[in-house]
Amino acid sequence: MFKASDVKELREKTGAGMLDCKKALEATEGNMDKAIDWLREKGISKAAKKEGRIAAEGICQILINENQAVILEVNSETDFVAKNEEFLKFVDYLAEIILKNDLKTNEEVLNFVDNGETVNEKLIAIISKIGEKISFRRFEKVIKKDNEVFGSYKHMGGKIGTLVVLADTTEAVAKDVAMHAAAMNPIAITRNEVPQEMIEHESHVIKEQVMQEGKPADIAEKMVVGRLNKFYKEICLEEQAFVKDSSMSVSDYVKNNNGKIISMTRFEVGEGIEKKEEDFAQEVMNQIKG
Repeated sequence: MFKASDVKELREKTGAGMLDCKKALEATEGNMDKAIDWLREKGISKAAKKEGRIAAEGICQILINENQAVILEVNSETDFVAKNEEFLKFVDYLAEIILKNDLKTNEEVLNFVDNGETVNEKLIAIISKIGEKISFRRFEKVIKKDNEVFGSYKHMGGKIGTLVVLADTTEAVAKDVAMHAAAMNPIAITRNEVPQEMIEHESHVIKEQVMQEGKPADIAEKMVVGRLNKFYKEICLEEQAFVKDSSMSVSDYVKNNNGKIISMTRFEVGEGIEKKEEDFAQEVMNQIKG
């Protein structure tokens, strides 16, 4: 049999409810390790029910160690959980696992075994404890050379995260560029990196606008080029007006400090995820029915 102190210990170890802990110990004849597994198995079924929910809140995290860095996004259903200590510890843990190991995809990260347990199993345990869908959305691991520096910046408590690499300059300059990228949301570093379909779409829109203004075709073509240049200045990091001094471009600022932009990664929590809109009363009713 088991004692009341065993129920308390199991609850502390798993974060599960008192009644569930009692049932687990009854089902496993008081064996603590088997009871933990029993709850985990039950937790897996609980977590499965949450798979259909939309997790569009969360946090971006950045971890740097010497010449390696990782930026990642982990999502939750509510902003409240995104500030939960257990959630934040798990995000930090993920960053460390990725940085220390040669993992290239989300699947490799989730299947990675740490102390006899996969990262995915640890994630399921967190979901069961917190009671919300949590999803590991994306990451990028960046490696720099010795003559290069990292610049990182997190905005709005980690709602936006940017990681840049600059060559032949200082970390302070790199941080300024990361801060700028967080604020101004560039699509690419240079116009050569802008997706062709985006350029074609913008050119078509501009040409239609110009033609409707009554301009002849040859003039319209020249105006398309001019307005495309303006478009590039809005979306390309190097061509954007520097947020700290709009009299110069980001490229000018970096060159004035003897540097060169090598790479840029910018994550914004929930971008591209369609958020489900429900009024509060309906949400409460759904929970009662569930």
